[in-house]
Amino acid sequence: MALTAYIICMIAFFVSPLWAQEAKKAIEVFPSTPYYQFIIFENLAIFWIAIIGLIVILRMKLREVEQRQKLGLDREENDATPPD
Repeated sequence: MALTAYIICMIAFFVSPLWAQEAKKAIEVFPSTPYYQFIIFENLAIFWIAIIGLIVILRMKLREVEQRQKLGLDREENDATPPD
């Protein structure tokens, strides 16, 4: 039993510095140079402008569908006579 406890303590003692080194490493998520920061912000701006553009196009299409429904163009005419 004492031998098992001793082995567990030794493993924890030798492995703990490895965990500490991992904690000290800092991974840069955002670039530190202004040029690359500008590129990221520019891409984000283009992304949001594209989303807003798609929303505008969808609204235009929905208004077109509503206008067709008001005019009755979406209904089929059952009493129409076939051409001769």
